[in-house]
Amino acid sequence: MGTQSTDYVKSSFDIKSQTEDTPNFDERTAEQKAIDDWLPITSSRNAKWYYSAFHNVTAMVGAGVLSLPYAMSNLGWGPGVAILILSWIITFYTLWQMVEMHEMVPGKRFDRYHELGQEAFGEKLGLYIVVPQQLIVEVGVDIVYMVTGGTSLKKIHDTVCEDCPKIKLTYFIMIFASVHFVLSHLPNFNSISGVSLAAAIMSLTYSTIAWTASIHKGMQEHVHYGYRGKNTSENTFNFFNALGDVAFAYAGHNVVLEIQATIPSTPEKPSKGPMWRGVVVAYIIVALCYFPVALIGFYMFGDQVADNILVSLEKPKWLIAAANMFVVIHVIGSYQIYAMPVFDMMETLLVKKLNFKPSMILRFVTRTSYVAFTMFVAITFPFFGGLLGFFGGFAFAPTTYFLPCVMWLAIYKPKRFSLSWCTNWICIILGLCLMILSPIGGLQNIIKKAKTYHFYS
Repeated sequence: MGTQSTDYVKSSFDIKSQTEDTPNFDERTAEQKAIDDWLPITSSRNAKWYYSAFHNVTAMVGAGVLSLPYAMSNLGWGPGVAILILSWIITFYTLWQMVEMHEMVPGKRFDRYHELGQEAFGEKLGLYIVVPQQLIVEVGVDIVYMVTGGTSLKKIHDTVCEDCPKIKLTYFIMIFASVHFVLSHLPNFNSISGVSLAAAIMSLTYSTIAWTASIHKGMQEHVHYGYRGKNTSENTFNFFNALGDVAFAYAGHNVVLEIQATIPSTPEKPSKGPMWRGVVVAYIIVALCYFPVALIGFYMFGDQVADNILVSLEKPKWLIAAANMFVVIHVIGSYQIYAMPVFDMMETLLVKKLNFKPSMILRFVTRTSYVAFTMFVAITFPFFGGLLGFFGGFAFAPTTYFLPCVMWLAIYKPKRFSLSWCTNWICIILGLCLMILSPIGGLQNIIKKAKTYHFYS
């Protein structure tokens, strides 16, 4: 992408010194520094290791955890447990790879997923491979979180006030979106750290409520652990859709480089040290959230569990209402985590390529338009379970399960049949299977629900 002239940039920005980078480590030009000082991903590099922890928890533990018992009911005990554990191990490994690759070239930081893709595949091909997938993931997550936030608000209303007139889901999605019309104007990742911390705490809290309330409600009568479908064809589609649900649950990789970009780095103390410490803490919390919810929720409700575990829980009412409020707070933070790289892409394109003047007006228009777009799509297509399955397989599997492995092979070129070579190819093969199979189930689920759905009802 083209850049503005140095004179223009200097007149448009106050060039701030990058205190975290030593002169011999920072190879950016004054022009690049000026642009980075304004763009949301690179404008602040003073994050601590624990920022990495709660940003990653917020990015990963979201709507996906609530669908895991439902996914288990379509996968069955054996395949379900195996896929959950395998996904945790594989995504932990690929996340380590991305943290390692962030500063593999001395004097350069790959602050964005597509920049790493350009290093691995070439300047143009890297953009064509990574950017469409990353946008599908980040925009897709934000749309699903619009639906999740609205659904949880509706659940709160219906739980607290059973005798009140019913209100359309559309209005609750609009209420949820109204928060983001304000929060989306926070300038960068560090400015949303408070929101992200609250969201991370909420994710652990409502996950704990989900499985403890399931235990409190007890095992349902005539619980059945067989597949939900009425025939083999339906069971097969449901199985594929459940694979997408699991893939959606492990979606944090799409923002990991952007999170690491906020951590200071020098040759003596590279950012991968504190980043990795935060990732380990985050993945322990992920396990504490995912496995109890998935296994206990399925054990208690069997094949009758809803696609959102909190919908299956009705008592105690105050606890279920509180859990749904925690979900709302969490997806507010998660939405912002996934929206920030999109804002960065849009503002980079406008400033560098189209030569727009960097300003608050530019930022206001682009970010408000984005929130309005995700709200509109969420209102139009609020198929929660189907959206998870479709987006989970089509977009999350590549960027989370195997694209980091492909980049690793392209950049480091490990010896054929070595442990690293074999491990990466196993991840690639499993990720490809996931990418091919799960969108089939998700799309079939959307088509099935669309037959009885009335727009904006």
